Order: sequence, then structure tokens, then C-alpha cells
Amino acid sequence: MYVGTLSFDLLLGDVHSLKEKRSLVRPIVAELQRKYAVSAAETGSQDLHRRAEIGLAVVSGDTGHLTDVLDRCERLVAARPEVELLSVRRRLHSDED
Repeated sequence: MYVGTLSFDLLLGDVHSLKEKRSLVRPIVAELQRKYAVSAAETGSQDLHRRAEIGLAVVSGDTGHLTDVLDRCERLVAARPEVELLSVRRRLHSDED
């Protein structure tokens, strides 16, 4: 069993309130969950209206499949025009760790 995680540090565009921030972050999280069957949530910078951290995790029995899903998730977030992807942290864990 392998577990892969991604943590995205995002800079949001023209956002002036936490309500506007939620209206940008929620659709990204929902699309990740819907398209790739991953667990995703806003995991940090929740009190800052122009920054967001989204974390996701996926479990697989095959590292190739795991890497493919993580790559697709990263491309999806990077392609969103309303956010700037500042950094991505990727971790792979096995049941032997």
C-alpha cells in the first residue's frame, strides 16, 4: 500500500475577503475530489484572504498509478487562472515506512 500527499501553497488573485476566498478554494477542492477520487481540503492559511493551502491524499497499491494521479492533480491546480501556485510539496509513503 502506498499513500501520496500533495500540499499546494496558493496566492489568490483579486480577493478582498474570506468569503471571496472560499468561493475560489471550494470549487478547486471539489473538482479534485470529483475528478480524481482523492481526499482534499483547505489545510492552512485559513485566516488570510489572499493565501490558501490545499492538501490532498490518495491511496493506491501501485506507485505508477499514484504518481500519475498526483501529477494530474498538480496540473489541474497549476492551470487555474485565478490562483498562482507558489509551491507544491509531494510526499510518498509506503506501509513499510
